[in-house]
Amino acid sequence: MIEALPAGLVDAVRERLARTPGDLTPHRVAEALRDTGRPVGDATVLAVHELLRRDVVGAGPLEPLLALPGVTDVVVNGSGEVYLDRGAGLERSTVSFPDEASVRRLAQRLASLGGRRLDDASPFVDLRLADGTRFHAVLAPIARPGTAISLRVPRRGGFTLDELVAARTLTAPVARLLERVLAARLPFLVSGGTGTGKTTLLAALLSRLPPGERIVVVEDASELRPDHPHVVGLEARPPNAEGAGAVDLRTLVRQALRMRPDRLVLGEVRGGEVVELLAALNTGHEGGCGTLHANSAVDVPARVEALALAAGLGREAAHSQLASAVDVVVHLARGPDGSRRVAQVAVPGRDAAGLVTMDVALEVGPTLSLHEGPAIDRLLSRLDQGRA
Repeated sequence: MIEALPAGLVDAVRERLARTPGDLTPHRVAEALRDTGRPVGDATVLAVHELLRRDVVGAGPLEPLLALPGVTDVVVNGSGEVYLDRGAGLERSTVSFPDEASVRRLAQRLASLGGRRLDDASPFVDLRLADGTRFHAVLAPIARPGTAISLRVPRRGGFTLDELVAARTLTAPVARLLERVLAARLPFLVSGGTGTGKTTLLAALLSRLPPGERIVVVEDASELRPDHPHVVGLEARPPNAEGAGAVDLRTLVRQALRMRPDRLVLGEVRGGEVVELLAALNTGHEGGCGTLHANSAVDVPARVEALALAAGLGREAAHSQLASAVDVVVHLARGPDGSRRVAQVAVPGRDAAGLVTMDVALEVGPTLSLHEGPAIDRLLSRLDQGRA
């Protein structure tokens, strides 16, 4: 436990250390303390050294939270509120920052580790840190009540499908059904809201593919890490400080098509790249897949239509492409207690106007009870026919 220190002491030491370059050592901290005219006891030196060390190493005061078993997310709402998620929803931690300036410094340092700029001219950033952690930050005053930091922690080793069954994310019958989707090489989407486990489920499914298949993964920020011997990842790149050098997802999808993929995977469909994905799944790249934000499986056509329209693809063309590109939608939901589960499995159909609808084949209740939907026979027929 770090002892309470007089107000302004750490800032005064930091200012003096900044005047002369050198490593951060207890000896230099003691000298800086003497310069301030404060008493230099061993406890004070070590307390100031530890606080300054947190400023320049790792995620600072958030580091102990990130190291806790089972933590998936750590979020900071200004200096006084730090929350973590261990799989049961957000819970407030005992960690806090001394002031807004310290939160801002941490955000800027983490951004610089990812080679990005974060300041008043560029007040938000989204990137992947070297250890795979997804980092997002928005500076105050755009963010209230202060600088907001979000860290998403990748699970070391990922989950297997059996582990997801044990965690009650899905039942064994649903797991076998999804394995049949893979074996039949049906193109599919995993839909759901933020934090429902879309990437986790998709990685577990891809890990079950035969080792001889080549998986090419396209992502905005690299998060999808299936346990498979032949995975090639392509990651988008934002523009540099001069506004040049950007590589977007649409470009990467086109590149991936030239890389002889057995499975083309788009980590998250959230923009114009949906046009390239639909086109790719309609040109013989069977078994492709991706994740998509949607409120339910039934809402997927509307979501795809909106993204496609923004990219310049007309409504009729978007629905026509979707109908022939995707055979299955697997939807995940998150309960009030934070639990995640596969809630629906749906297949595409057409309404009277010729637009795509998603018809539920399987519904999974909050207690994991299974209910067959009106499209169950169509789903089983697709599985039997396959695309191989």
